[in-house]
Amino acid sequence: MLSIFLKEANSFFSSLIGYIVIGTFLVIMGLIMFVFPDTSLLNYNYATLGQLFEVAPMIFVFLIPAITMRSFAEEQQSGTIELLVTRPVTGLEIVLGKYFAGMVLLAFALLPTVLYYYTVYKLGSPPGNLDSGAILGSYIGLFLLAGSFAAIGLFASSLSNNQIVAFIVAAFLCFFLYWGFDFLSRLPAFVGKVDDVVQMFGIDYHYNSISRGLIDSRDIIYFFSVAALFLMMTLVSLERRKW
Repeated sequence: MLSIFLKEANSFFSSLIGYIVIGTFLVIMGLIMFVFPDTSLLNYNYATLGQLFEVAPMIFVFLIPAITMRSFAEEQQSGTIELLVTRPVTGLEIVLGKYFAGMVLLAFALLPTVLYYYTVYKLGSPPGNLDSGAILGSYIGLFLLAGSFAAIGLFASSLSNNQIVAFIVAAFLCFFLYWGFDFLSRLPAFVGKVDDVVQMFGIDYHYNSISRGLIDSRDIIYFFSVAALFLMMTLVSLERRKW
């Protein structure tokens, strides 16, 4: 697994891919946090990082599929997937190696946003007048969200040798799992009956729960379950190619 991880991480950071992903995320978040008047924290009367954690999932819906779309699709397109699966590594090691390499890239994208926390911390009156516990919970939730989206992206990439198709499928699945169940819960068939239960199937429900600063084991288990489910589906898709 380590060799796959190092290969993927090196491919991210030895080319423009990693830097474009990190730069795009930080530029968009910087504009939203400090430039656009409707969302700029400089126009707020209280210290908050709410804009970051509200907008980041929307960006991740497209950004993470763009990162993962090449993971297996490029291997299939170039014909190296057969060589990869015949090496002395298990399918699980291949999947996890690619997954953790993507997570490292996403961690590097999130790390500079700590500067936003420092800025808001200093702008508070008095300095430090903000809910650090909720912010820490939001960061944990955002990283878990990124992990779920990365697993979904890997699965979509394993389904096709076309990177554009992999991107579209991954973006759709991320969108549906994040907002889809909330929309379904508003249908007349569910309202007032099982709408709360339907919402609990969506990522948005658990992400918002963690963002309030309350780290609930049920939310943690949910995110790990979603990531594990799609990683296992990716493994099944990869093992199918061996046959």
